[in-house]
Amino acid sequence: MSLIVSHLHKTYGSNVVVEDLSFTMDGPGVYALLGTNGAGKTTSIRMMLGMLAKDGGEVLWNGAPLTTESCNIGYLAEERGLYPKYELMDQLLYFASLRGVSKEDAKARIRSLAKRLDVEEYLYPNAFKPSSDMLGQQKKPLRLGGPRKEKPRLAEQLSKGNQQKIQFMTALLSDPELIVLDEPLSGLDPVNTDLIRDVIRDEIAKGKYLIMSSHQMATVEEFCTDITILNRSHTVLQGNLNEIKKSYGRVHLHLKCEADASLYIAQAGIEILSEKENEYELKVSGESQAASLLSALISAGIPVITYDLREPSLHEIFVEKVGEEHIHEA
Repeated sequence: MSLIVSHLHKTYGSNVVVEDLSFTMDGPGVYALLGTNGAGKTTSIRMMLGMLAKDGGEVLWNGAPLTTESCNIGYLAEERGLYPKYELMDQLLYFASLRGVSKEDAKARIRSLAKRLDVEEYLYPNAFKPSSDMLGQQKKPLRLGGPRKEKPRLAEQLSKGNQQKIQFMTALLSDPELIVLDEPLSGLDPVNTDLIRDVIRDEIAKGKYLIMSSHQMATVEEFCTDITILNRSHTVLQGNLNEIKKSYGRVHLHLKCEADASLYIAQAGIEILSEKENEYELKVSGESQAASLLSALISAGIPVITYDLREPSLHEIFVEKVGEEHIHEA
């Protein structure tokens, strides 16, 4: 199977929103669609999924136009879409039925995902009754007949993070072949971020195709193999992430010393990107310049605690490419 996105184009009047976007996924993995706010990421995703009309281009799944009939698709939208006043279980079962999942299979998948994402208490509230010890500590007497039976939670009663986990579940209920996640980790605390990341890892291990749009570069870098960076509607960088990083070379140096090294850094003609208490992020021209600095510090008797010469991170590449584009346009 393969996913081919070819020459997608979208305009609103004279405003070009997406300009000639193309990329290919020849096998399972994670493709990252990145960009600044308003760069055209969400518009591109909506055109790919047929939610928005294209002004040009095509999207093929295994050689045929991508539709919900030709491919089992799971989609987590950037704008969350739960019904605020309906019971969560009813919503999940409804969304599963729309994708042709039987009620029995849907319940099994809901149970499994609820446990993984730590939302069981909201979907099965009666299974989380207070223990006898907890009841004995209550100051007010219990109602006759025992504690009042709780009703399943409504979407509006949940925090934004828990609503997001519920909606993430809806994207996976049909066991989709192609999973599209638009800002899946936005607004989540570190604990819930890790829960969703673990589920994403499992989907990757199952051989799924994933398209991810996110501003959290460290997470994208962990998962993705290929990327497209959009800025103001058009592509500014595209390709295999490892190959892109190799093309930059090992030009980022993390240096930490037990004394001030700024004089020696300046003498070596090295750019300081950031500095804090004798700890530096440096931009070097290559390994030779970095080695010369290290030699100078050792000769000066300055103890070096950390010397880490590396390729640039995705975050650094993103900032550089988007920054270059803004300068070019100006």
